Amino acid sequence: MSIEEGKTYLLDTYAQVPVVFSSGEGMYLIDEDGNRYLDFVGGIAVNALGYKDPGFTASIERVLEQGLLHCSNLYYNSEAIKAAKGLTALADMERVFFCNSGAEANEAALKLARKFGNLHAPKKNQIISMVDSFHGRTYGAITATGQAKYHANFDPLPQGFSYGVFNDLSSIAQLVNEQVCAIIVEPIQGEGGIVPAKREFLQGLRTLCDTHDMLLIFDEVQTGMGRSGKPFAHQVYGVKPDILTTAKALAGGIPAGAMMTGGKANTVFTPGDHASTFGGNVLAAAGINEMVKRLSDASFTDHVQEMGGYLHGKLEGLASQFPTLCSAVRGMGLIQGLVLTIPPRTVVDACFAKGLLVLSAGSDVLRFVPPLVVGQAEVDAAIAIVQAVLADLQG
Repeated sequence: MSIEEGKTYLLDTYAQVPVVFSSGEGMYLIDEDGNRYLDFVGGIAVNALGYKDPGFTASIERVLEQGLLHCSNLYYNSEAIKAAKGLTALADMERVFFCNSGAEANEAALKLARKFGNLHAPKKNQIISMVDSFHGRTYGAITATGQAKYHANFDPLPQGFSYGVFNDLSSIAQLVNEQVCAIIVEPIQGEGGIVPAKREFLQGLRTLCDTHDMLLIFDEVQTGMGRSGKPFAHQVYGVKPDILTTAKALAGGIPAGAMMTGGKANTVFTPGDHASTFGGNVLAAAGINEMVKRLSDASFTDHVQEMGGYLHGKLEGLASQFPTLCSAVRGMGLIQGLVLTIPPRTVVDACFAKGLLVLSAGSDVLRFVPPLVVGQAEVDAAIAIVQAVLADLQG
């Protein structure tokens, strides 16, 4: 199939790169002409195990051979029960609702938070989010997203959201009143520019929520499932949320999302409050179970920490080498950002031409979210390409 056919039949929701990928192997994507691209995008932090991973492939083949991929949430299935038990243990949470994406997981969290508030007091239904946050494209999630560019032309948006400054606790405290039911925050802002939270900021949010009977929601759609160097970023900070959302790498590349709860959030939803036709289907749950198995092995997350530190150091080397083009390096584990003084798209396109896939974050950051199985040799190869691109741009 041709790119022109894609332009004809696909709606214009993406500014797509003119390439058609047909297969993958390890850390590489391969296009229809056989060209290989070193992948530091990973489907935007989705393909945690890279491509053609034997264990993951075997898990999916086992389910396919059984002939049951979906049976409706009117009934139990053993893969979903196993996934629920394993995932909640991995995340230090207690219960889970399965869905299909990060936006869906966040919608579930927002609904649960508002029901929680309304059960406690009249009009306790306001939600605080962060400036420069990103929580998804559905109506509740996009309204929780603290970036005006995502709101443009979609009025009227749902009411009851306010936005404080990320990493500024006093800014959030000023928004708190008796009508606020929840605070939603990313432990590391992704689309906002790869900005990790300060530990004391998240600790302060936890205290605010405890003091004012609000729910603390952590959006770990991008940072969850090992990306931070721990199974979940909240474990790096030692701050436990009431609600935790995740997706992206959750099922190793199969569409899946999850909203996990603990404590006072566990019993808010009752049958009929929320649902997902495909959430927790047998195929997705099998993918989740394989990911949980990998992440339960400390050597896997140790590798992420090691490679994350190695990548961070190499990026700092580039920032030192090209001080007029690079101003900082930010990140944690294998979600890293190189802050640029030039439009990131320029670097993204030049890297693509040299066989490296990277992407931007925010207005000035080059984002690196490779598969978690990346090795030192692949990091070195990626850095060499970025170095060559920056050298060309510096002239």
